[in-house]
Amino acid sequence: MPALDPILADIDRDLDTSLERLFAFLRIPSISTDPAYAAECRRAAEWLRADLSAIGFNASLRETGGHPVVLAHLPKPGAPHVLFYGHYDVQPVDPLDLWETPPFEPRLVTLPDGRRAISARGACDDKGQVMTFIEACRAWQAMQGELPVGVTILIEGAEENGSKHLPEWVAANRDELKADLALVCDTGMWDSATPAITTSLRGLAYFEVFVRCADRDLHSGLFGGAAANPIHVLSRIIADLHDDQGRVTLPGFYDAVREPPAEVLERWRALNLTPENFLGPIGLSRSAGERDRMLIEQVQSRPTCDANGIIGGYTGEGTKTVIAGQASAKISFRLVEDQDPEAVAASFSDFVRARVPEDCSVEIVTHKGSRALALPFDMPALGAARHALEAEWGVAPVTIGSGGSIPIVGDFKRSLGLDTLLIGFGLDDDRVHSPNEKYDLQSFHKGMRSWARILAALAG
Repeated sequence: MPALDPILADIDRDLDTSLERLFAFLRIPSISTDPAYAAECRRAAEWLRADLSAIGFNASLRETGGHPVVLAHLPKPGAPHVLFYGHYDVQPVDPLDLWETPPFEPRLVTLPDGRRAISARGACDDKGQVMTFIEACRAWQAMQGELPVGVTILIEGAEENGSKHLPEWVAANRDELKADLALVCDTGMWDSATPAITTSLRGLAYFEVFVRCADRDLHSGLFGGAAANPIHVLSRIIADLHDDQGRVTLPGFYDAVREPPAEVLERWRALNLTPENFLGPIGLSRSAGERDRMLIEQVQSRPTCDANGIIGGYTGEGTKTVIAGQASAKISFRLVEDQDPEAVAASFSDFVRARVPEDCSVEIVTHKGSRALALPFDMPALGAARHALEAEWGVAPVTIGSGGSIPIVGDFKRSLGLDTLLIGFGLDDDRVHSPNEKYDLQSFHKGMRSWARILAALAG
């Protein structure tokens, strides 16, 4: 597409200046979870507002009840309109002593394999990714004086703290957020040479379970063998949640689970995701999921259940021979399309209560859940984005599901009626949420070029 040539050339020519802008953004310690950094979060939002205003957007800060969102508009009458979402807040940096360089002093580093990378907190999650899109818009404005499509940009400041106020804000401002499609750059590539489009997100159902037996902790020598032990009760409940084939045993759990089309399963099979290459780097060698499913299905398209924490009795140094009066666990379910979090909650409650002895009690706390989302495989915008990414990277992008959940994507669907393309350029070794977070320079550079192409492709 000849019109793209000057846009891509400008991105290449301006790479050093783009890095300078990203580094200025990364220097702001916008840690949303710590109230001590509230002013820094607002400073990051203000930095973004000013940068977007400088390239022609009508940009403003909007209050949410928490950290402000940045909202910017650049319409193009008669053209498709997209809503781009990202976040300017970052995770805390603890433990600080594990950082090789100060987390808010960004720099380019050379990795052992020769790759160059941007090292800083937020380099990948999500400041570097956000700036790939903004820089693509900058290049279009500089070379053409306009964008190929209308664009609204929504950047929030509390994603790392649960986006508590954003769903309500989105619902209240739906008229300003009207678009044909949502775009998110907060995901990753298949590998360093193969781009990916995330086409589905698993939902979530999350519970805390408290089992109480005796009215206090008991001496295990005096009461052992007679008194009910809540740790034993809770352990049996957790063990009963799976059968010996790795399937979740809640009644009706799989009733709404649909099979992917055969051609999609064949594409996934060709990716050859094995226990050796997926689990090996974390010190494991065998998949613990459903025995009759490919590993790639287990981590992206099948529902799961996991115990995320268990507490009970004495856990300090040394010994203390007690039978606890109470034990608790945190348990989550990752859900797939058509599974209802409320139906799972009801089934889980019945399952747990049926396994608690008569003279013990149980309390189940249900946290807010989210439904899974999936794009239609024949969605035109998905095809356009695939062609654009293949043109940039020289290989067809992988269309995959995500085992994780991004609740705001569900809010875009429910409140705005928008499907979302999730296209990111992070890599598995970017150490997101960990010390020494980084973002490959190639991810940043080709991410900008990719978004420039995608915007053109979405214009038709």
